[in-house]
Amino acid sequence: MAVVLISEFARLGQVSVRMLRHYDAIGLLSPSHVESSSGYRSYSPDQLQTLNRIVALKDLGFTLDQVGRLLRDDLEAGELRGMLRLKRAQLENEARAVETRLAAVEARLRMIERENTMSPDYVVKTVPSMRLAARTGTVDADRVGEHIEPMFEAVAAGLRDVCGSLSTPIATYAETEAGVDVVVGYAYGGPAPAGTEVVELPAVTAVCGVHLGPMARIQESWQELHRWVINNGYNFAGPSREFYVRAESDDQADWVTELQQPVDHAQRSES
Repeated sequence: MAVVLISEFARLGQVSVRMLRHYDAIGLLSPSHVESSSGYRSYSPDQLQTLNRIVALKDLGFTLDQVGRLLRDDLEAGELRGMLRLKRAQLENEARAVETRLAAVEARLRMIERENTMSPDYVVKTVPSMRLAARTGTVDADRVGEHIEPMFEAVAAGLRDVCGSLSTPIATYAETEAGVDVVVGYAYGGPAPAGTEVVELPAVTAVCGVHLGPMARIQESWQELHRWVINNGYNFAGPSREFYVRAESDDQADWVTELQQPVDHAQRSES
């Protein structure tokens, strides 16, 4: 059977000679032949199959010890494909998390840059009570954005066959010692579908404003609204609410969100 020198095999496998020597040293992939006089290493082209598996598994995040054990199990291509799908999903989730955090930092910088430069218009009104089919949970304060869409999708899956049931999406947020208590759902008068629960939102007096555009910038709008609440002598009187008036486009450029902060006008207490 034909063999190729280590430099040729490295080129064939698109790895470095140094890496092949390392794989040999740890017993992961040894040359098919080593000349006793010169020490030249030669590989069989058939060993490319093993090399491809090593590189694929390493790129999937496995340690070389784990790669060795997996190779001994003689992985099929289909099993590797399944591992790739799982790794892709993990990396996509990590990328979304990084994007969310970067957007939060950018939003915070914009808040700093725009301090004392805005005078938005707000209205104080009565927000009627509402019954939701919803999902609830407590999430980390700095990771709220990662959870909201999947929670909405879970509720929507149970309501999709009910005409008009997805027309009024609502979310509420209450900060606690453990994180942020979140309620996500749709106004709905029927029994709660499987995987959801009924949540009754009471009628409240609220300071209301409008946020236009992507959710990545909504904290800026909330900060301005909350500043107005304090400056005008109101007390916070319940979880913040978001009513997604329009939320259809994927890029969120034309989204319209009504911000609703329940308040009362009693003298603020110092804590």
